[in-house]
Amino acid sequence: MPDPAGESATSDEVSQPPAVVTRAHRRIVLVLGLAAFVVALDQISKALVAAKLGGHDPVRLVGGAIYLLEERNRGAAFNLAEGWTIVLTVIAAAVVVVVVRVASRLGSTSWAVALGLILGGAAGNLADRLFRAPGPLRGAVVDWISLFDPEGRVWPVFNLADSAIVCGGAVAVVLMLMGRELTVSRKL
Repeated sequence: MPDPAGESATSDEVSQPPAVVTRAHRRIVLVLGLAAFVVALDQISKALVAAKLGGHDPVRLVGGAIYLLEERNRGAAFNLAEGWTIVLTVIAAAVVVVVVRVASRLGSTSWAVALGLILGGAAGNLADRLFRAPGPLRGAVVDWISLFDPEGRVWPVFNLADSAIVCGGAVAVVLMLMGRELTVSRKL
């Protein structure tokens, strides 16, 4: 349909170029694929830990730099907020929703990696809170890696989901410090 100035809009001017749509689609696939990979590794490792390490002494590795053990954590890092399991569950669910919504507007592959790691970690721990004992929204997260001490006194006992969240967060901080935009604006 002609515009008021008498010029007609071509289909190329109305829609986004296919390359832009393809890049956006690839970023979404990267976020979701990386998140799924993190969740799979996290849940498999937790299942193995529960089956093999539960009720046993910690396994000492690398001269005591790393210990493998099973610890159930109803709180956050350092076992903080143990009585707030339901709140932590809601926060993790909100993180998942926000990351999925933002994924379609990511401005770079680097941001896709950062958010994929954060999404996978949040979803991995959320799965524990939803499906592990003592019940939905109150489940304890399985932590199993301790650094320098079998009791977690030097550093809190953690899991692969926690590691993914920390690594994704670190990448996000670096991207922000570099001035990289999280999202691209949509042109209508």
